[in-house]
Amino acid sequence: MRTSVALLFGGRSGEHGISCVTAGGILAAIDRERFAVTAVGITREGRWVHVSDDPSDWTLVDGRAPEVAAEGPEVLLPAARHRPGERSVLRQVIGGEVIDLAEIDVVLPLLHGAYGEDGTIQGMLEMLDLPYVGSGVLASATCMDKAATKLSLRAAGLECAPGIVVHEDRWADGADEVRDHLRRHHRLPWFIKPARAGSSLGVTRVEAPDELEHAMKTAFAEDPKVLIEEAVVGREVECGVLQGSDERGPRTTVPGEVLVGDDLDFYDYEAKYFGKGTVSIDVPAGLPDRVLEEVREVASRAFTVLGLEGLARVDVFVTDQGRVVVNEVNTMPGFTPYSMFPVLWEHMGLPYAELIADLIEQARSRRLGPR
Repeated sequence: MRTSVALLFGGRSGEHGISCVTAGGILAAIDRERFAVTAVGITREGRWVHVSDDPSDWTLVDGRAPEVAAEGPEVLLPAARHRPGERSVLRQVIGGEVIDLAEIDVVLPLLHGAYGEDGTIQGMLEMLDLPYVGSGVLASATCMDKAATKLSLRAAGLECAPGIVVHEDRWADGADEVRDHLRRHHRLPWFIKPARAGSSLGVTRVEAPDELEHAMKTAFAEDPKVLIEEAVVGREVECGVLQGSDERGPRTTVPGEVLVGDDLDFYDYEAKYFGKGTVSIDVPAGLPDRVLEEVREVASRAFTVLGLEGLARVDVFVTDQGRVVVNEVNTMPGFTPYSMFPVLWEHMGLPYAELIADLIEQARSRRLGPR
């Protein structure tokens, strides 16, 4: 019997379109002889609908990402299971009648950002006793919040960029106080980042204090909680991590490096997904073997410290002095065939389709409830 997988994508965050593109990559590569796939889209308004599982419906067209339309049959969630081994049943509403859609063994939530990568969908799936790919509630919520992530990493002795957290209410009442603090304690340039948004959405590099107002406004459009960090001078290196099996530690890839041309200030949202500027990816990164191994060790430690499961991509800076500074931890990294995470694992001898299968089988074997 094929394993039945519900592919969940779209969602209510600003990364809706990229989630749909990720789904297109998975749908094109997943082994249909091993896995029966049911595609479930979540609209920007939060409606769950049964959608096409044809990968060509979920690709970039003229630089525009696809979107989940609300017109499809509404999908209803199952009740929690009460017998071990019992399969959950998704239902759909067609013509006012509720009918069975598919029995489900595993959910693959390809959701980036809020209401998908932040522990909310994970909590719902836990309540329904539905096995799912990726980290649990606490780990997902922690890693979605860059400030919380860095508190945990620093407590474990891992280095992160110096910075402060500013809430929108505090900025409204005390912007001058924040500016004075930054001038005294944090050297320019600064990076202004929404604390709980991914894919570099709302991120601005600030070279002078008079640029801060506009940068904060841009970040607050994504999240009322904003992180202001000192820029780290170093090479941007990324490492893929998969959960180990049989009580072994996490598996890591040889790190890859994002090389940004002079026409870009940094690797921003448009550069990642829409071809802006000059960007290339080197795998492995052009660093000494000793440094590459240190990056892998830092990525493995971060995965363990944060209590992650399934997969993650750990992004770091490597300074000229050889320091490894953690920048970000993604619990559902970009997953198209050309995204860094699958490319890294391809280099390690794990092809895209097998990577998908690895994650699904991990989720199936994980026990339900508290772990």
